[in-house]
Amino acid sequence: MIDRYTRPEMAAIWHDENRFRIWLDIEILAMEAMVRQGWIPADALARVRKNASFDVARINEIEKKVKHDVIAFLTSVAEHIGDDSRFLHVGMTSSDVLDTAFAVQMRQALTLLIREAEAVFDVLKARALEHRGTVMIGRTHGIHAEPVTFGWKMALWADEVRRDIARLDRARDVISVGKISGAVGTFANIDPSVEEYVCRKLRLSPAPASTQVIQRDRHAEVFAALAIVASSLDKFSTEIRHLQRTEVLEVEEFFSAGQKGSSAMPHKRNPVLSENLSGLSRLLRGYSVTAMENMALWHERDISHSSAERVIAPDATILLHFALGRFRGMMEKLLVYPDRMRKNLESTHGLLYSQRVLLALAAKGFSREMAYEVVQRSAMKSWKTGRPLAALLWKDKDVRSALPKKEFDALFGIDYYLKNIDGIIDRVFARKGGKA
Repeated sequence: MIDRYTRPEMAAIWHDENRFRIWLDIEILAMEAMVRQGWIPADALARVRKNASFDVARINEIEKKVKHDVIAFLTSVAEHIGDDSRFLHVGMTSSDVLDTAFAVQMRQALTLLIREAEAVFDVLKARALEHRGTVMIGRTHGIHAEPVTFGWKMALWADEVRRDIARLDRARDVISVGKISGAVGTFANIDPSVEEYVCRKLRLSPAPASTQVIQRDRHAEVFAALAIVASSLDKFSTEIRHLQRTEVLEVEEFFSAGQKGSSAMPHKRNPVLSENLSGLSRLLRGYSVTAMENMALWHERDISHSSAERVIAPDATILLHFALGRFRGMMEKLLVYPDRMRKNLESTHGLLYSQRVLLALAAKGFSREMAYEVVQRSAMKSWKTGRPLAALLWKDKDVRSALPKKEFDALFGIDYYLKNIDGIIDRVFARKGGKA
């Protein structure tokens, strides 16, 4: 992934140094298991532990000749440990190292993603509590519907992020599987006890069954989870973009001193962070499709998945890590405009009360169809003329015949729509079991 979207902590997981260090750990752990079984001399293990090392530049140099990354790695290690290299990689195949190490890296990456998603949850919770009473119009199809609060919207998002955290946590469990079962996965040249030992030390579970590779449905599930999390950010960002439109302007991304919005128009203050997040989410959804394509390998293995995973694994985790951090920062500084929210809510001259009047007429004995027709004919006049809905309805003889004036007037109060908002927000954040 390009530097623009790369944060150091996640990048370190995918650096060659970390990858080869995990490879070496796997090789030495396999030796430890074999020493315990008496298959390898203990003194050889002691010498290997003391002398084992590798050189990334040297590995790359060797790979140019041998055209095989694991052989290049083993050759570099052998140059440091000498004759004891014959005790490395005994009964193992390349994918034992590659897939088990990949699981470790993905587990490391998911741990960072879970931590960042939890930070997003915390920010959304804070904004939800801050704005639990900040009234705004709810919209369906982009059209005014009935009132909500901005805090309610933030609680809704926080609840979704809680599910995203649970998805990432499940994905970490799904991918935390290793295999040290040799060529085609039958343990013909290595004992299952070695796999059990290595996986336990690496905090992985042994794959119950594998071919020469861990089956890629696991990886597809992980990348699907990453795509869903990214799609949540896309959903939230799309809402921010709509709410920042000039005609709406109920919220706005923070605009720092000296920031420029357009090379041509000095007045511009654009939702660039939200738009960036929507764009990045498209990449992450695409990576999930690639991961699903990787499931269908020939027979007991091929390497058609390998080239794709070299790209999508670091890119997807780096991108999502960046996106979660960007969204968190954006929401921390998001400007919220309650007065504009109220002005927009009132801009339709009381149309938002239409359902309440409908229900009141139905309670007085009108059929639902008749009540709907009565309210709609005044609502359409209000829509076209801008005259208050209440005034038009009260001129309607059917309304006056059914509702006393005091009872009618009581139908046009905003608090009616908000009476359960606090309960919803409290229910979101009172859930047992933490954030997930």
